[in-house]
Amino acid sequence: MTEKYDAFVIGTGAAGTTFAYKLNSAGWKVAIADCREYGGTCALRGCIPKKVLAGVANIVDEHNRMLGKGIDGGKIAIDWSSLIDYKRTFTEDHPGKREKGYRDVGIDTYHGIVRFADESTLIVGEKKITAKYIVITTGSKPRKLNIPGEEYLVTSEEFMERKELPKRIIFAGGGYISFEFAHIAARAGCDVKILQRGDSVLKEFDSELADMLVKASEDAGIHVIKGKELKNIEKTPDGFKVTTCCKDSGEDEVFFADMIIHGLGRVPAIEELQLDKGNVILDKGGIALNEYFQSVSNPRVYAAGDCIRPGPPLTPVVSMQADIAASNMIEGNKYTADYSVIPSTVFTIPPLAGVGITENVSSNKHKVLFNDMSQWYSSRRTNLGYAASKVVIDEFNDTILGAHLLAPNAEEVINLFAMAMRYGLTATQLRSMVFAYPSIAYDINYMLK
Repeated sequence: MTEKYDAFVIGTGAAGTTFAYKLNSAGWKVAIADCREYGGTCALRGCIPKKVLAGVANIVDEHNRMLGKGIDGGKIAIDWSSLIDYKRTFTEDHPGKREKGYRDVGIDTYHGIVRFADESTLIVGEKKITAKYIVITTGSKPRKLNIPGEEYLVTSEEFMERKELPKRIIFAGGGYISFEFAHIAARAGCDVKILQRGDSVLKEFDSELADMLVKASEDAGIHVIKGKELKNIEKTPDGFKVTTCCKDSGEDEVFFADMIIHGLGRVPAIEELQLDKGNVILDKGGIALNEYFQSVSNPRVYAAGDCIRPGPPLTPVVSMQADIAASNMIEGNKYTADYSVIPSTVFTIPPLAGVGITENVSSNKHKVLFNDMSQWYSSRRTNLGYAASKVVIDEFNDTILGAHLLAPNAEEVINLFAMAMRYGLTATQLRSMVFAYPSIAYDINYMLK
């Protein structure tokens, strides 16, 4: 027997959940499926558990850097086993609660791998399903490297499930995943290295502030080694031998570790869908869509989240994409996404955040305001050591075009800059408004002078 729906959603993360509830509220008959636990990456394997770990790393670091400055006793480190137990209290009940939430509002739930049979038919396990619309929100997964020994790489998800951490850890890649988890591992007492293929790290962020974060990382005991491309991983009696190729000399260099973490990028998790049977074509490895999040080859299909491009892979962004796409499904294609002002943060110590253009793409019509904030009160009061800001302003009309922060609370302060940019406020107007926030008013006032 074939089940029939107005919409069938594949994936139960932030994007899939947004689709399912919005379409259900419009009176559609909706079903949703997942091949893993209900909840998606952010809630179970990404943002939420990561921030639990990062929060404890921050507490440990604050204690250690304030020794002799109001804190007594010796250095401390993360108790990894108890931290993982605590992290699980945020994740273990979530799948059941998520599925119950769907069912309580009348959304049918399915478990298993979903694959296309034709343009409007899906197979889930032994069940055949037809739907007027099919929604793909399957997220992403670590990309294949196609190197010998790749099977020994550990994902960030697996890292967060380990009850114990080994002494020596290598993070392959110089992106946000490597930096965030390297800062956590360092506060757990591990010997940590980051191996980056190119000459720069965290390429989505301001390069000068990223370099300052590298120095802060080095001071925390994290060795950031650039120009080393991963070539081969071999298992040894004492751990792993990691062979890299030096970008400059072309010669091999060897490193040894007990664990190697995959931080070399992610790709859409769409292989098992058999998209060719559904006439869903791809573009640059992701689902090819028009501006309304609709498949260019099968108009029954909409998609959002990390399985598509463009848009940064951030939970608020994928939720926005899904909300817009669901509106287009209900009302007809009317709405598009605006990615022009999307702030993002690397949750390191200190955090690095940015929004808008960087100094690298500014012109002679722009004014770049740089401030070393390391001796400002907001940094000195916790002996942080590294802090700076860079704001790009249009000299003609005083509007803010970009803001970049390496500072305490950067993940919060950057949102004030993003709101000012979204609503076209001038730097002068922002300075006059932030006094409602006395804890950060001083910093923003002087960042913009």
